[in-house]
Amino acid sequence: MTAKGYSDLNYGANLDPEDIPRRWYNIVPDLPEKLAPMLDPKTMEPVKKSDMERLFPKEIVKQQFSEDRYFDIPEEVLDAYRRLPRPTPLIRARRFEEYLKTPAMIFFKGEHVSPVGSMKPNTALPQTYYAMKQGIELAVSETGAGQWGSALAMSCSLFGMKSRIYMVRVSSRQKPGRKIMMETYGSEVLESPSRNTKIGSKYLESDPEHPGSLGIAISEAVEDVLSNDNARYLLASSFNYALAHQTIIGLELEKQLEMIDIEPDLMTGAIGGGSNYSGFIYPILSRSLRKKGETEFVAVESAAVPSTTRGQFTYDFADTSELTPLVKMYTVGHNFANPPIHAGGLRYHGKAPSLSMLINKGFVRSVSYTQNKIFEAAELFARTEGIFPAPESAHGLRYAMDEALRCKKTGEKKVIIFNNCGHGILDLSAYQEYNSGKLQDWEPGEIRIPEYVK
Repeated sequence: MTAKGYSDLNYGANLDPEDIPRRWYNIVPDLPEKLAPMLDPKTMEPVKKSDMERLFPKEIVKQQFSEDRYFDIPEEVLDAYRRLPRPTPLIRARRFEEYLKTPAMIFFKGEHVSPVGSMKPNTALPQTYYAMKQGIELAVSETGAGQWGSALAMSCSLFGMKSRIYMVRVSSRQKPGRKIMMETYGSEVLESPSRNTKIGSKYLESDPEHPGSLGIAISEAVEDVLSNDNARYLLASSFNYALAHQTIIGLELEKQLEMIDIEPDLMTGAIGGGSNYSGFIYPILSRSLRKKGETEFVAVESAAVPSTTRGQFTYDFADTSELTPLVKMYTVGHNFANPPIHAGGLRYHGKAPSLSMLINKGFVRSVSYTQNKIFEAAELFARTEGIFPAPESAHGLRYAMDEALRCKKTGEKKVIIFNNCGHGILDLSAYQEYNSGKLQDWEPGEIRIPEYVK
């Protein structure tokens, strides 16, 4: 069935609500080789599904280990998606193009239009739904910049669940608006490290003003869940199921590109854990895995946490306190000292295993930028398109801008698409620092990666 809605090459494409995809795409069976299993650090044996069900909802665990190419989207989740609303628009950045004087066409997927201002509800809603259907009362998680926490708090309020969220301390103080949003949705929000867990207390004893990290916040959330039989951990990114849920973005994009009859030459976006970018590209990248695509895929990370550009593709813990299984991924080490950059969602030490494999195999290329570089692009975008990108989104925007400027020199008429995965309205303090010339370009901390598996 042909997708319906509004389309115009000069402006972009909007799908009708009835054209929302009915299934998520799971890239696992289409990967160039089988994913390395998660390992129990005590036995070094592969983790079993039954081992994970104490921590995660059962349906989530089933999807994590699944080799099925598609997962059906429950009707209740489809209804919630439509009310966000989905489908989100594909927008052409004409004024940005004109400012750059480039022959390239620049489009962006408008994931910033959700109530919480990011793509995070795409997986928060189904995860919360599955937990609710299982009879779980409390959802526990962590958040960096607060976009995942906001999405989870909203989802729990919609599906009638309680939530407790450990927010990285430096982000909690940089972005008080996010904390207010979560609390307004009814969530309990704790600065991490917190006194609510043994792990958090340990870090506070050594440094009462510890800035925190996503790795520590994950450790606290895991400890919390394991001490409460009626709680489960809902994870924002990295794992297979979260990336599959985010493919709602790329599946919509396929239909929108068909409507305006173009193929992308370049798809770029930010990577923290990797879920937004993976969901954006996987349906289209699958063509490259079948040797049928010519699109270039460029993932962009922060130069302050350079997992894929300076880290290693190896086994590491997903959290700082070594409570989680060992996962094979690109990492800078789970004890990496995260600098307090404003792109809180990019402060994670590792990357999604499937995306890590695709980078390692050369299907995706990765680059990195410093804070001032990405805010330069964000400011230009705000002045030309009227949209404040989140600091995370601005990483993909920066690469799109640089590629458009290369096209200006070469005369190439490339089609460039980036995922505007979040808005920056609650990041105005970061914009203020940039505008005043006080924004610091952080150097990465020590990169020390122990060898767990030879």
